Amino acid sequence: MGVEGELHGTKHEKEEKPKDSVGAQEAGKEENTYVIRPNFQHKFRSVMVKEMIHMVLTDKLSGKVYEPDNATEWTRTISDTIKQKLKDMGYDRYKFIVQVVIAEQRGQGTKMACRCFWDADTDSYAQDMYINDSLVCVAAAFGVFHY
Repeated sequence: MGVEGELHGTKHEKEEKPKDSVGAQEAGKEENTYVIRPNFQHKFRSVMVKEMIHMVLTDKLSGKVYEPDNATEWTRTISDTIKQKLKDMGYDRYKFIVQVVIAEQRGQGTKMACRCFWDADTDSYAQDMYINDSLVCVAAAFGVFHY
């Protein structure tokens, strides 16, 4: 019985909490804030993003001739540059998806499509194309607000 009494006593000591420390913890606790919409100035702006994509594509691809061996490296470089510039634009709480496709220009037709399930009030995308005599590049950037 001595052991049971000690265990029983220890159990009660752990369950009991001084009321003063609980009140102090609640007083120092901050209220949770839930942001469900971006501020107007931080909303994804397709027009500005399209201009940025256009500048990146022109800068990276002007004067280049399509080479299959280099196309993979170019797509990575372009998509990383676009993603970094999106981050620098100050879109708080947005996640970005960047897709870049480079193909040889031979007069062929190409169709691309995308389907998304998102909040039309906060999420958006921008795209732009670069075409010269040798290559075609399509870049799309998607901004999805993280609640």
